[in-house]
Amino acid sequence: MIEGQFKRVKEATYLSTEKSETYRAILRFFYIQHERMREFLFPEEILAHLKQSAFFKTYSIDELHIDLASLTKWGNLLAQQESGNAKTIEEFKKKRFRYQCTPYTVEFERMLLNFEQAGDTFGGSLEKTQFERLYQSLQRVADSKNDNEEICAQYWDDVLTYFNKIRQNTSDYFAYLLSEDANEQMKSEAFLTYKDQFTTYLRDFIIALQRTASQIQGLLTSMERQQITHFFEKVVSHEGKTFRFEQFHIDPVAELDARWVNLKDWFLSGEDSQYEMLQRKTNDAIRRITRIVQRLGERNQQFRSRKEDYLHLAKWFADMNSIEEAHKLSSVAFGVFHTRHFYSDHIPTDDIYIDTWQETPMDHETQPRIREYRETTKPTEMTDHRLKKEETKRLHLEQRNAEKKVIESYMNESEILLHELPIVEPHVRKLLLSWIGKAMVREDHTIKTEYGMKVEVTLDRHEKVLLQSHDGTLEMPNVRFRFIREEVKA
Repeated sequence: MIEGQFKRVKEATYLSTEKSETYRAILRFFYIQHERMREFLFPEEILAHLKQSAFFKTYSIDELHIDLASLTKWGNLLAQQESGNAKTIEEFKKKRFRYQCTPYTVEFERMLLNFEQAGDTFGGSLEKTQFERLYQSLQRVADSKNDNEEICAQYWDDVLTYFNKIRQNTSDYFAYLLSEDANEQMKSEAFLTYKDQFTTYLRDFIIALQRTASQIQGLLTSMERQQITHFFEKVVSHEGKTFRFEQFHIDPVAELDARWVNLKDWFLSGEDSQYEMLQRKTNDAIRRITRIVQRLGERNQQFRSRKEDYLHLAKWFADMNSIEEAHKLSSVAFGVFHTRHFYSDHIPTDDIYIDTWQETPMDHETQPRIREYRETTKPTEMTDHRLKKEETKRLHLEQRNAEKKVIESYMNESEILLHELPIVEPHVRKLLLSWIGKAMVREDHTIKTEYGMKVEVTLDRHEKVLLQSHDGTLEMPNVRFRFIREEVKA
């Protein structure tokens, strides 16, 4: 199946050969006549059409026959011998053909014509009415229990039409917004004229999208499987009445059902759905435009003359009655003069939770800024700090044991339930929050604490509790801390 499906497309050969200009001119004439419901063309009328262009002034009928034979060989044309209008034996013996373009050729030329009309930029749009029309079509599908097969087929065609338009137009439009040409246009000064119109366009679309998409999601969720299957059976029954010689070995109901699943996933597959992605892209586009407008405004502000502002401010100063009032106005207009910033590389503590006013003052030694200055050094003895280290270690362990006893006092058997806690100390609150943060980044939500205990953290996002402390109250989801006792292996 794969080998037959992805074989070389010989019908596309005419697009990339040395004589592509000639082949494309011939087949474009065939496509135009096909659209006018003229299926068969003779070489003479093809040559007459080509002669209207200066490029084919020297083009002969023999060259045309050779080119038509090549296109027939590649599968772009079908040749049919015409012998009904022969008037002499010579005309009957000389094979005379009329030509018809194949479906591949029609689709190629239709695609190329669309490319030529679209140009080098993406098209697309954000039509908020398309979602409303899709919702109305889905509502008719839901209410089609007593409708006949032809009407059901029309309903399904409307659903696919509006859904495909939504997918294609939105993806093309956002590709256009991210294109290099659109980026250059947004960076220009002329973009400021259209920023309000552009932002309103995006905002109106996302408002209509949120309002209508919720209705579509509710409708898709409410439609039962049996109801959809019965609807598809009527659609397939109507499509089966279309006479064709070819026989397709696929289940038409399963094919329609697959399209229905894609439609539901587009709206209902959670945060990864195309609907959610469309919302995110629209919001990102609004934020991006806001940033661009802000940068353009700042750039214009740099080059704007502030002469009038300074003259107005000078008039204020001239109208002051005393120097004290002028000082007050100056402090508001210009801030504090001759400010000094002090810097010290001394780090008094490694505790990230300590406040600035709780730290001890720092000593800073100012060194002379002269080239000849060298810091004097003298040999010193090696000081033994073992006693100091032992004392620091003892104090640290005592603090750890005290914190562990506080935590154990809040335990109910082997659990700590956040909503059952009384007023806790600030360091206990910080410790519990650190456990939550470490557990949320692990798949099993289980961590090992500073005290060697293993804790499983369970977060209930639907229930809010108040964690009270001496320095304030924190509203957060309810949390359960379950302490796991590790079994000792024999």
